[in-house]
Amino acid sequence: MLPIVDLKAAESDPTSFRIALREAAHEAGFFYLVGHDVAADRIREVLEIAEEFFALPDAAKDEISQLKSPQFRGYSRLGGELTNGKVDWREQIDIGPERTARTDAEGYWHLQGPNLWPAALPEFRRVFEAWDESLAEVGLRLLRHWAVSLGAPEDHFDGAFAELPATLMKVVRYPGNVDNPQGVGAHKDSGVLTLLLVAPDSEGLQTELTPGEWVDVPPLENAFIVNIGELLEVATNGYLRATKHRVLAPRPGTDRVSIPYFLNPALDAVIPIIELPPTLAKHSRGVEADPDNPIFDTYGENAWKSRTRAHPDVAELHHGIKPGGSPTAY
Repeated sequence: MLPIVDLKAAESDPTSFRIALREAAHEAGFFYLVGHDVAADRIREVLEIAEEFFALPDAAKDEISQLKSPQFRGYSRLGGELTNGKVDWREQIDIGPERTARTDAEGYWHLQGPNLWPAALPEFRRVFEAWDESLAEVGLRLLRHWAVSLGAPEDHFDGAFAELPATLMKVVRYPGNVDNPQGVGAHKDSGVLTLLLVAPDSEGLQTELTPGEWVDVPPLENAFIVNIGELLEVATNGYLRATKHRVLAPRPGTDRVSIPYFLNPALDAVIPIIELPPTLAKHSRGVEADPDNPIFDTYGENAWKSRTRAHPDVAELHHGIKPGGSPTAY
């Protein structure tokens, strides 16, 4: 089983908590987070409205189709997203910070703009804007503890999040499927860290703790599943390494509902590097070199790479990027 980290423990014994947090991220890159102070009622509310959204008629969901959004926001139908060039069998809605689109946008600045909200569920916006607020606070607390545990000042990462952080939420449903076992293909997250809420009894998430060894990650009641993203790998020269994970399609007759929250800095933020103390630096593995997945230290470049690959139809329709074209094209 993955490590369980209790954020409440940071109040009584911050030193021990920080060691546990650091080692969970160093050794596994995945862990369960409890003691986070996000109320059970709020968790239940979020899961219930997610279920309500997916129960809507297709026409109501398609009113906010991602094909209408140059910012890659809104609803993606079943089979509307790719990972590693293969179809993911899931439907979802993508939500980012509610901002005005830039008229001078180039490259990753196309990702800034408004959301598409479902008219059939007026409460949806309120619920997820409150969720964003709650989880941003949890994520930043973790980052500050990580910074200290790695020998840096507590506010080491704060500047990257001070203005216009580019957080992303997904509300995802994976229906049971025997024809396409790929709920979402193996990948790393492109940002800093992910807080994942999973509906009870959902199955299918796996993480690759060692090459070729996939471990099941079942939900734990009222806990978040946390994994680090590529930018923390860059910031620590691989001492903390983003871990590959995937979702297998559930069994026929069942489905999986999950709500990942991606804590990301501003689009143009360059992640600040931590100079690790020698005792930790000797265990750094370096940033993983993968010619098929270059990792950038500027968050927007990482995000633009990820979004244009995952949604080639949106990339071509709104940005003229042909499938297989450069992810940095304007």
